[in-house]
Amino acid sequence: MVTNTVGDRRGVTVVIPCRDEAEALPKVLAAVPGGYRILVVDNGSADDTAELARAAGARVIPEPIPGYGAAVQAGIAAAETELVAVLDGDGSMDPGELPALVGAVLSGADLAVGRRRPVRGGSWPWHARLGNRVIAARLRRRYGLPVHDIGAVRVARRDALLALGPLHPRFGYPLELLVRAAEAGWLVVEQDISYRPRAGGASKVSGSVRGSLRATRDFWAVLT
Repeated sequence: MVTNTVGDRRGVTVVIPCRDEAEALPKVLAAVPGGYRILVVDNGSADDTAELARAAGARVIPEPIPGYGAAVQAGIAAAETELVAVLDGDGSMDPGELPALVGAVLSGADLAVGRRRPVRGGSWPWHARLGNRVIAARLRRRYGLPVHDIGAVRVARRDALLALGPLHPRFGYPLELLVRAAEAGWLVVEQDISYRPRAGGASKVSGSVRGSLRATRDFWAVLT
């Protein structure tokens, strides 16, 4: 059973934006480190995502505006701790690796992001990996950011995130966060994280060429 820990603002809230992740979410919640608060943002699920999250002890809030960025920003606004971690609910990334990213922020980084390292074949389709690589290279050249991934997992201070203002409401959110962080002079650090095939359900991005193209469209809208 996940514990929705009630403590002071010095804690960590794990924001998990979800839409139709009932198959994968329970295992994700069970793997969140003890002592972290969990906030699931239900972004219009048609399955039992919200009910399963509540049954596991997580706090659940709805975000009726569709879009990954809208869900993430709703979760950050609703969090009540100093630090916020953002993690997908599909089981492709291990919540047990969050403390290393949290530690980087506590040690002085403004933003810690995960660089996905596939643990076996099939974890990351070629079209999604290619698009990610191209855009990460653009970030390094144009903004001097030391990143090789768009930041599927990230940790930062809540007040600093809110101070950046509203960001892209859809797939462009992680990219615009990195761009705004660079423009604000943030210290951004990247750490390797393991990346596995999703534990259930269908990816909204890498599950199809069409999904990847939509994400790429949003990415280029941020960069242009």
